[in-house]
Amino acid sequence: MATDWTDRIRLRNLRFLLSLAQTRNLSHSAALLNTTQPALSKWLKDLESDIGLTLFERHARGLSPTTHGEVLIAHARRITAQLDRAAVDMNVLRDGGAGRVAIGASGAAASEAAPRGVLALAERMPDLRIDLVEGTMDRLLSLLVQGDLDIVIGRSSGNHVDESRISSEVLYIEPIDLVARPGHPLFERPAIDWDDVRAYRWLVWPARTPIRNALETALAAAGQSMPPNYIESNSVIANVAMINNSDVIGTASHRATVMLVEMKVLRILPLHLDGFGSVSMYWRNDEIYPKSLEQALECMRQVVKDGTAP
Repeated sequence: MATDWTDRIRLRNLRFLLSLAQTRNLSHSAALLNTTQPALSKWLKDLESDIGLTLFERHARGLSPTTHGEVLIAHARRITAQLDRAAVDMNVLRDGGAGRVAIGASGAAASEAAPRGVLALAERMPDLRIDLVEGTMDRLLSLLVQGDLDIVIGRSSGNHVDESRISSEVLYIEPIDLVARPGHPLFERPAIDWDDVRAYRWLVWPARTPIRNALETALAAAGQSMPPNYIESNSVIANVAMINNSDVIGTASHRATVMLVEMKVLRILPLHLDGFGSVSMYWRNDEIYPKSLEQALECMRQVVKDGTAP
């Protein structure tokens, strides 16, 4: 049962709390919120008194959230995100749409599985508004928990997943490829070995990302390591551009690589790597799933199974 203080909370109060969490300064937040510092200070003091917990520690440099404050701030972020989402959804419905599905995809999925799934969903539900957002898995999963995204597709990463809030399903497992531009000098050789490949600068995904972990494991199994002067990038578009405009050696997920090979953008280097990575689909553990979400999940499963969008 809700306590009295929750009955007095208004949306503007949540904005107060989030502003204090961001600025960590009463005067700065008061200016941003078009109120006065004494009024904001009194509101915070009254809230803490109502709850019976200290939400912010006061010190000479400003404010810092306590453990209790961090919990309430997290709730405030989810509530405001849901309200913002509701406003967008209502606008879509008012304009005659059938609702909205927001899908997040990391680099591994953004260039192949996610776009195919979006196209399949658009064909199945023509009046549905579909948003596709690319980002890193930690950021996308945070947006999923907040309610800004409905589904996230990307490298399987149990470290970022709260199983009490998020359901997950492995969509596919794939090898890692070394790639280069079609006109790379290496393809003129009758045979390519590791010394040949290591003579060039490599382009790899950032450290501690799932695909980088898979690459390092595969290289170790082959008794190899990356050359010392490599480039790190987490952008699919930037990686393709750099590979096509230089002789760097790139690393890529196999499904995305096959698509880019068919488009004559990349070629796979004939060096075998034993490493594998998996791509998973994540969604919130909500009690009720709208039809659009169920259809989106099914479309993602189907395009992965078929290899192409229906």
